[in-house]
Amino acid sequence: MKKSVTKLKDTQKVRRFFLLLPFTLLPFSPLSSCPAQEVVDKMVATVNAGARTDLITYSDLLWQLALQPTTLLVNPGSEDLNRALRLVIDQRLILQEAEKLPTISPTADEIRNARDLLVKVFPSVAEFQQRLLRVGLSSEKLDEILEQRVRIEKYLDFRFRHFVLISQKEMADYYQDVYVPRLRSRSPGQIIPTLEEAQNDIKIILTEAKIESDTDAFLDTARERTEIVMLNPV
Repeated sequence: MKKSVTKLKDTQKVRRFFLLLPFTLLPFSPLSSCPAQEVVDKMVATVNAGARTDLITYSDLLWQLALQPTTLLVNPGSEDLNRALRLVIDQRLILQEAEKLPTISPTADEIRNARDLLVKVFPSVAEFQQRLLRVGLSSEKLDEILEQRVRIEKYLDFRFRHFVLISQKEMADYYQDVYVPRLRSRSPGQIIPTLEEAQNDIKIILTEAKIESDTDAFLDTARERTEIVMLNPV
């Protein structure tokens, strides 16, 4: 079960990175070795929180898409661009709060660990590098994105993870209502683990679900007190 729990933790982390924080890669040859494609930029939106205003550009959206391995980069459609815009806005809202806590500043080791995690979902480092070149994402800008998004992840952990409590009843209900029926549907005839055997996996699933719910509530509140201005359609 230990391997199963470790794999599930990694899967949950990757899922969270792609929902909100798609930002990492393994070390590769410098981007300057090949000329980057020039991207015609434009202002898309502003996120105004008090005295601070963050600008979102078309490049920000392309960089978001480039760091998601299954998203096409050639003539991206309005659906993909608008999804990327929503994610970037959410990132900026969380980052504005995260930067108020200097104690969660990312370390070099944390960024390297994040690189190791996300690269597993890309076919190769070479393909990832080509995606960066295609959207004109320089190594300097990439470093900035890495630092910001590791900071966001640490802030979410600081604000929500340490306060999540999962009761035995919640785990038992999930086991009976979701875990067992789902396993029987996906793998007929397979021996079903007992609740005791499955509880570590279930606790991880329920913990991540609560963090996601708390994050959604936090973002809803942040949007209400923030002025988000759309400057150009995408």
